[in-house]
Amino acid sequence: MSAPPATRRVALATGVTLAFAERGERSGVPVVLLPGYADSHRFFEPLLPYLPGALHVYAVTPRGHGDSTKPEHGYALADFAADVPAFLDAVGLERAVLLGHSSGGLVAQRCAIDRPGRVLGLVLAGAPRGLHGVRPPFAATVERMTDPVGPDLAREVLGAIPVTAALPESFVGEMVAENAKLPAHVWRAVLAGLTGAEAPTETGVITVPTLVLWGERDTLLGRGEQERLVAATPGARLVIYPDAGHLVAWDVPAALAADVAAFVLGLWPPIPHAVATR
Repeated sequence: MSAPPATRRVALATGVTLAFAERGERSGVPVVLLPGYADSHRFFEPLLPYLPGALHVYAVTPRGHGDSTKPEHGYALADFAADVPAFLDAVGLERAVLLGHSSGGLVAQRCAIDRPGRVLGLVLAGAPRGLHGVRPPFAATVERMTDPVGPDLAREVLGAIPVTAALPESFVGEMVAENAKLPAHVWRAVLAGLTGAEAPTETGVITVPTLVLWGERDTLLGRGEQERLVAATPGARLVIYPDAGHLVAWDVPAALAADVAAFVLGLWPPIPHAVATR
């Protein structure tokens, strides 16, 4: 696994400062990577080396996670979605493709519905259509967390999500350490915000080009959930990876990167790097 790109931080108009990593040519098509529950931008490290330089990639750490600021409140799905256009403003982008992994896909969907003019396209990788009323298998672990959370409970949450890839234990340990940076109240507030929100496609229509990517061994989100997501998203296309589980960015990073690159570069080629004038 190659060395990760340097971490940067940027202050947003929404009142938080987000950590992120940047990779690719400045003239490339902007793509913003949104990780799932408890993960930081470092979640995407196995994927980044496979993405071509023609994509200018920003891997973002959401509010409350990793080295981003951790406010006491503001963990509803709408809060995370509002940070996306604020991030685009802060780094000087008019629009970008959004790639949301797992619950990051809900953030991407919500943003695409609320602010379609800022979204070039959507890639939803192992993403649910919605989590309203869902109790995930790690909920009991989250409920008993106290500060400091520590790596043992963070690893217990990760252990509830089967990983099919053979990753170095050093990398897994680093990801557990990233997850352990969340205070207990953030673990609970984010989970409550995700499971309390209506599915974005219940409240609006996604009008941007959308690619749905799913691992056939995903025991958290079944194929029916993916088919409902595709059915609710006009023009969406489903790609299935037989050898991947829920964490497709870890399980099949080369295949995922190839499909993402083909989708992004095929939207409106050539797409100039759109820079906002402010």
